[in-house]
Amino acid sequence: MRGRLPVLVLDAGGGADSTYWNSIIPALAKRTGSEIITYDRAGLGASDEVPPPFRMEDAVTDLEAGLKQLGATHDLVLIPHSFAGMVATYLAIRHPDWISGAVLVDTMVPEFLTDEEVAHMDPIIQPMVAAELAAHPDKKTRTLEAITVAYVQTSHDFNKVVWPTSIPCVVIVSEGTPFPPAMKLDVKNWKDAHAAFANNACDGKLIVAKGSSHDIAHDRPEVIIEATGKLVDRLRSAKTKVNTKAGQLTLFMQYSLYLEIAI
Repeated sequence: MRGRLPVLVLDAGGGADSTYWNSIIPALAKRTGSEIITYDRAGLGASDEVPPPFRMEDAVTDLEAGLKQLGATHDLVLIPHSFAGMVATYLAIRHPDWISGAVLVDTMVPEFLTDEEVAHMDPIIQPMVAAELAAHPDKKTRTLEAITVAYVQTSHDFNKVVWPTSIPCVVIVSEGTPFPPAMKLDVKNWKDAHAAFANNACDGKLIVAKGSSHDIAHDRPEVIIEATGKLVDRLRSAKTKVNTKAGQLTLFMQYSLYLEIAI
């Protein structure tokens, strides 16, 4: 969707494709006036299936290549959900000069993926995805299986990364988290990890989507819309101030040169 800068890049999580954002895009465009980009990761939506193994580097490179093809390599605001937070973080580390800000929507954050959490979750996730693949052996579930097989290594690697301090960000965490209420420790760890990430990377900018499940875009879309709108407003205001100061400096230099010549 065409619009003004900054460009909003929406990235759906897990096994979701770009259609995940369809219901929120019109209101997001109205609030910000920004150009909006969505896409399907490899193996999802309209994108081609790729053979395993899954490599996070490939997912980041695919997004990088798509943005280059669109000429969208400046003044981006990343809006990832869930798993896509990994892709967004690595892209931000690779190209901090491309990115003006980010709104992280209940994403995976490095602080969550401790050795203990990964060891606990891996034997839970693997049979769940295997059962889904057996019931629905299609492109999507095969892609999810490849991601799941790589879960331990991908998680250990991501636990070590740090969000670039030069990129302002806002963290939105769901009240419900991705876990059922019975998984009390995982629920607590998820919320604590997001609070820690917000303090470490986003100047404490943490928003709790009250009454929302992990699916914030559909349960509480207004939370994402308003958080993004406020970030875009701040970015535009800051750019206006920089341009104004630059213009004032240019006038001062021209006036100084005029006085030199006159004298």
